[in-house]
Amino acid sequence: MKTKDRKAIRTEIVVIDRGWVVVGDVTSAPDKLTITNARCIRRWSTTQGLGQLIDGPQPETVLDPLGTVVVPIRSVIMRIRCTLTW
Repeated sequence: MKTKDRKAIRTEIVVIDRGWVVVGDVTSAPDKLTITNARCIRRWSTTQGLGQLIDGPQPETVLDPLGTVVVPIRSVIMRIRCTLTW
């Protein structure tokens, strides 16, 4: 992949079809996202929805480690940029 085809790594919450919600360091390419240090957000534990997690997990948030996840871009429902506290 050429350098110009990739975008900078940043921490994001990614909502993927079939109910997956993953947080990690995202690199995007035209046809896929690669999420390193990925964790599945199994329980949000928020009172204001998923967006409340942009500053990091809540005390009761449950995260399951996934390693590196590659997602076809067509499977991505939504991306939420996070702060660096994750």
